[in-house]
Amino acid sequence: MSIDLTGKVAVVTGSGRGLGYAYAAALARAGAAVVVNDLDADAAGHAAKTIGEAGGRAVAEAVAVGTAQAADRLVERAVTAFGRLDVMVTNAGILRDRVLWKMTDEDFDAVLTTHLRGTFTCARAAAVRMREQGEGGSLITVGSPAGQRGNFGQTNYAAAKAGIAAMVRTWSMELARSSITVNAVVPVAATAMTETIPAFAPYAEAMRQGKPLPDFLRKGEGFGTVDDCAALVPFLASDAARGITGQCVGIGGDRLALWSHPQETATAYADGGWTPEDIATVWESALGRHQESVGIPAPRIPEE
Repeated sequence: MSIDLTGKVAVVTGSGRGLGYAYAAALARAGAAVVVNDLDADAAGHAAKTIGEAGGRAVAEAVAVGTAQAADRLVERAVTAFGRLDVMVTNAGILRDRVLWKMTDEDFDAVLTTHLRGTFTCARAAAVRMREQGEGGSLITVGSPAGQRGNFGQTNYAAAKAGIAAMVRTWSMELARSSITVNAVVPVAATAMTETIPAFAPYAEAMRQGKPLPDFLRKGEGFGTVDDCAALVPFLASDAARGITGQCVGIGGDRLALWSHPQETATAYADGGWTPEDIATVWESALGRHQESVGIPAPRIPEE
């Protein structure tokens, strides 16, 4: 099946470099016209120019996502430049990593503003426009394994990404009648963010030197380049994915995966309700053995 996005128009936030640029370039290669967004005007302009030189159609719009005004500006740029909006990819993000007792209000708010509020405002503005057009569309958010499992030192980031997954599930229901699909990409790639993880750092450095990643990372860990993650976005934006909505889809290296939704894994019952003593008595036999693990597992490096 050929993925052809000719005639579609997309906005990709945070696409001046890294994963965002890979998404924007992949959409353009599939035929979509793209609004490249970044806080850095030079990065956005260079990315749009590079896409154009490769035969795609792209314009740049430099603005920090988070506010309703910024979201409206991005949608208006798409409509003014290309006449419509079909795809919104909410990729923009920042990091302010600290353990809980050292994280400031400013650290927390900055990350939530960019990731969570930025996703909300951009998705809302896009949904309004797509519903006015009456031809459906695609909202593609960006999650993270940290939002699925938590990650040490990332209270703000993990909370934002978990919130994005919850919004995806909610919006998929609210926008179903408008034929607007809503999904989250959960990428795993060598980026400025993942390079801060000690286990991945040497492999990211090896990639910069042109060395290939070993199979245990590409397949076993689903870890690769930003370009390895790019194909999922044009697929989710295409007619081939019209029946896919409310999902968190992982991609990285050679691996494609579907994340589960939270659900009850074990239950117990007490006639008339529970006392603390009752819970203590039944915990180990009924629920304790089913406790979930937390955190992003370190790569399982094979012994030589």
